[in-house]
Amino acid sequence: METTEIQETINKLIDVGVPFLLNLVAAIVIYVVGKWVAGILSNAIAKFMKKGKVDDALTGFTKNIVYAIILIFTVIAAIGKIGVQTTSFIALLGAAGLAVGMALQGTLSNFAAGVMLILFKPFKVGDFIEGGGSMGTVKEIQIFNTILASPDNRKIILPNSKVSGDTITNFSAIGERRIDLVFGVSYSDDLKQAKSILQKLVDSDSRILKDPEPVIAVSELGDSCVSIVCRPWVKPADYWGVYFDLTEKGKLALEEGGCSIPFPQRDIHVFQEAGQSQEAVAGTV
Repeated sequence: METTEIQETINKLIDVGVPFLLNLVAAIVIYVVGKWVAGILSNAIAKFMKKGKVDDALTGFTKNIVYAIILIFTVIAAIGKIGVQTTSFIALLGAAGLAVGMALQGTLSNFAAGVMLILFKPFKVGDFIEGGGSMGTVKEIQIFNTILASPDNRKIILPNSKVSGDTITNFSAIGERRIDLVFGVSYSDDLKQAKSILQKLVDSDSRILKDPEPVIAVSELGDSCVSIVCRPWVKPADYWGVYFDLTEKGKLALEEGGCSIPFPQRDIHVFQEAGQSQEAVAGTV
């Protein structure tokens, strides 16, 4: 009797265990093959993106995302093969993903903005831009942040969503930049001579471009001076050097040429009324 019960138990274990072992082997095979496919496919996508000269940051991120997605489905398929109900697991995974997505809403927004910046390239590394309330040279475009170096060499980290959601001014995108300078001369000065002095100064600087042609013209008849604009064009890298040089040399050249650079001033005239003493007049002043 005991032998019969033992035999029945063994038969039941065989009936249950053999299919389980077979399914377990199949699950392991599914996992190994799925992982291999994930590696092959993600690497193939990365090579394709590199051939298309896609940014390295986006290429690496896409490779990791593709690998993770395929691996997740592989694990779910393997778990289902050994008899685990994957419906509730998928629902739980979806709920967890939703919760994480809500918690990381700002981060995901920065990621999406980073992808857009990399794809559409409103600027590139090395460009001098103004965006997100800051100005500087682009040092790195990351998935979540854009790194700038300010003119005084401070590191500025901007969220990509703030950069893409704001007006972007790229000072390096076009090969020329215009310098806007204003010089004031007295009403008694010779305007033609003043303009000639500035023209010679502009022509003598090799950093200033001949095309577009610089503009030197009277722009305003002010309260205390006549304003002359000087607008040469330079390469973006030469902007500040030429700006500072022209500001200094322009003032010195105008003074050497006999032009005076007036500044606001006020003349006070004091009149003495009849019968008023000098002391009273001085007291009113």
